[in-house]
Amino acid sequence: MKLSLLAFALAVSALSVSAQIKKPLPPVTKVSFAESLQAVVVTTKDWTTTSGNAQIHERSSRSSKWKSVGERFPVVVGRSGLAWAPDSAPEKAREFKKEGDGKSPAGMFHLTFVFGSAVKPEQLAFPYTRVESQTECVDDIRSNHYNKIVGRLQVGSFDWKSSEKMLEIGPQYELGVFVAYNTYPVVKGNGSCIFLHVWKDASTPTSGCTAMDRLNLERIVSRLDAVKNPYLIQLPQDEHKALRKSWNLPK
Repeated sequence: MKLSLLAFALAVSALSVSAQIKKPLPPVTKVSFAESLQAVVVTTKDWTTTSGNAQIHERSSRSSKWKSVGERFPVVVGRSGLAWAPDSAPEKAREFKKEGDGKSPAGMFHLTFVFGSAVKPEQLAFPYTRVESQTECVDDIRSNHYNKIVGRLQVGSFDWKSSEKMLEIGPQYELGVFVAYNTYPVVKGNGSCIFLHVWKDASTPTSGCTAMDRLNLERIVSRLDAVKNPYLIQLPQDEHKALRKSWNLPK
């Protein structure tokens, strides 16, 4: 009888742990900007400014012209401004984003999934990860999970000493979009955990993300369509102007 009770207890325990384990995210595939039909364009006054404006753009086909959707809206970026992403930078670039520099990446980046603390909205046509108590984004450059959002109970080996415990961040991470910066491939030390997320307020910059009012973030999320391969384009105004034709950027 005791053995039967023990077996039952172990079975219940196993089911409890299994229920908590999150399914691993599917591997992200790099999609060329030429394939994109949706873009969020963020511009700042210069490299050190910590605020800017964003505009949603769409086009009906690869050969069509970009068209703006709705009005521009304010955003905040890293507390130290912007720095080039190594894989987006032109040859003249001399400074690149690094882990912990307080800068948001400049360049073009695939938007790969939405995350949030609530259940996935029924109308959302985009991959979604629910943020739970065990959800962390790893920023430890020594970890094999660097620059990845993981569930502690899923990965098994906790080889990091530093991470963002996302649920504990509060309202700022109640809704967000993962920006695939330093993703193809991940290079340790080049920066991690870059998101579009809800701002603290209009005057508080981030540690490297791009943040905005909740309603404007909801506008972006509601339009995201995986078939349209959405991108974030983030540049100082002068760089955007100089690269617009060669990169085929929205105005």
